[in-house]
Amino acid sequence: MVRMALTTGLLTLALAGGAAAHHGWGSYDATKTVTVAGKIMSSKFENPHVTITVQGTDKVWTVTLAPTSRMINRGALAEMVAAGRDITAVGYASKVEKDEIRAERITVDGKSIEMR
Repeated sequence: MVRMALTTGLLTLALAGGAAAHHGWGSYDATKTVTVAGKIMSSKFENPHVTITVQGTDKVWTVTLAPTSRMINRGALAEMVAAGRDITAVGYASKVEKDEIRAERITVDGKSIEMR
């Protein structure tokens, strides 16, 4: 009985940690769009979301993209969002993290990809 309770408790903690690491879309201001254009400085093509940093005209932005499976299904492979590429991302600014946006659409080499 004690072993079952301990196992259940550990499983609950593990699942809660994963859920806490994934932020909800409610933390972004969907009332106005932000456009970030510039060179990709770094790229993490991994789950739960692809993340890039972009040198904008005024500052460095963190841009949260779609999950890897959606990126791949839409033709946005890792090479498309690799460091050194020029990108335009249109999305919503974070209400929590400074200089972060959640991209709704990206454009690279004249090709636009919807993130949703």
